[in-house]
Amino acid sequence: MTFLFMHEVPQKGEVTYTPQPFLLPWGAKVSDPFVTKLLDICNRMGWGPDLADELMGCMAFESARTFSPSVRNAAGSGATGLIQFMPATARDLGTTTGALARMSDVDQLEYVYRYFTKYRWHERVKQLEDMYMAILMPKYISYPLGAVLFNDGTRAYTQNRGLDADQDGRITKAEAAAKVRAVYTEGFASGNAREVFYNEIDAEVV
Repeated sequence: MTFLFMHEVPQKGEVTYTPQPFLLPWGAKVSDPFVTKLLDICNRMGWGPDLADELMGCMAFESARTFSPSVRNAAGSGATGLIQFMPATARDLGTTTGALARMSDVDQLEYVYRYFTKYRWHERVKQLEDMYMAILMPKYISYPLGAVLFNDGTRAYTQNRGLDADQDGRITKAEAAAKVRAVYTEGFASGNAREVFYNEIDAEVV
């Protein structure tokens, strides 16, 4: 099966199926062309509504809810844009963070697609925590939620100490993604989400 995404339900008589509504978190904060491109890249990756929702949550978190293609990491890492592309990652994708920052948000979504598909990470993403690991630490995409990313006594732990929710000296995959999930959930609040539609169809029909 694959998914056909739509902004709105086609007029009666135009289709032979019943589109199903779903709420797109943060969808009210981006343009119609952005939503169209988002649903396009999700369809091309074989992602259904749940993962389309979660990609919006990850981009909202990474861009500090701005969905700006030019937003830069406040800590000065050079990371830029919708999923905070690092300079080395941008080069690997055939561009630069400067070029990414000058793109429209819609155009940059194509690089989000290239990022996930170049390394085939999109095939391993099953939930929001996996998706965020693909952005933050791809090694841990398929690891269980209790997998430890950082231990006390390391520089990485010190830099991310605020993620250690239970202060046990270990930062797990679940803890690292907890703030992303909170932003994802916030995206469903009134005024943040928008309704879009999908239908599951046989791949042969597409």
